[in-house]
Amino acid sequence: MADPEAVGHFYSAFGVVAYVRLRASEVHSTGFRGFTLALTVSGPATVDSFVGAAVDAGATVLKPAAKSMWGYGGVVQAPDGTIWKIATSAKKVSGPATREIDEVVLLLGVEDVKASKQFYVGRGLTVAKSFGGKYAEFAPGRSSRVKLALYKRRALAKDLGVSAEGTGSHRIVLCSSAGTLTDPDGFVWEATESLTPTPS
Repeated sequence: MADPEAVGHFYSAFGVVAYVRLRASEVHSTGFRGFTLALTVSGPATVDSFVGAAVDAGATVLKPAAKSMWGYGGVVQAPDGTIWKIATSAKKVSGPATREIDEVVLLLGVEDVKASKQFYVGRGLTVAKSFGGKYAEFAPGRSSRVKLALYKRRALAKDLGVSAEGTGSHRIVLCSSAGTLTDPDGFVWEATESLTPTPS
């Protein structure tokens, strides 16, 4: 992003500043960057609250919040281009909105879920859930505030309501105590003490 301070204001107003770090980047990227950050919350009223806060802070709605087979959720795109999904498994409003986040998931869109899963298992991650070649989720590390998961790139783009086409950098750097590496889909990891995504 060209202006971390301005984008930082968005993330503060959106309520997720504790989960991301920002830095300036001139790295070229077009179209879908191949990932999303997803917030799991307690109920529909809280989904609406987060979507409303995001829009008020400058986000664009990609998919309005609505009921689905899996619950209730919506998708927004931040001013820096990062796509966020806010969802709950609950379909009925059972209480007032809160600003509490139950879980943050970094969902990487990959070409081959099985191959990418094995890549991460080979680097010490533990699989928590796996659905063949469609989806895999890893157990979070003790110091991590963000859970890592893998999904087919085209399926992820469809779920988010965007075209799967995109080239160039993913414009996100992930942090790991395991050291610096690049995964099979070009997602870059840097050595640090926490597994915190860094949109750039």
